[in-house]
Amino acid sequence: MNELKRMGAKITIEGKTAVIKGVRRLNGAVVNSTDLRGGAALVTAALAAKGTTIVENIEYILRGYEKLDMKLQNLGAKIYIKNT
Repeated sequence: MNELKRMGAKITIEGKTAVIKGVRRLNGAVVNSTDLRGGAALVTAALAAKGTTIVENIEYILRGYEKLDMKLQNLGAKIYIKNT
C-alpha cells in the first residue's frame, strides 16, 4: 500500500477495509517489492504511471512469473531488468 502511495495512489485503511480513491494519474517512483502479488501490482501500476518507475527487490516477481519482462515487452511495454 505504501509503495502505491509513493506513486500517488490515494489509499486509506478503515478497520479491515482498504478505501481507494481514484486519481487522474500515477507517477513514476522508486518502489520496493516485498512479495509476489504485491510486486506484480507494482509492475502493473508502473505501466500505467507517467515517468519511470524502478521496482527494487524483484526476486519474488521473477520466481513467480516466468519471463514477465519479455511478455510485457511483446505487448509494447518499455520494461527491462537491470542486471546487478
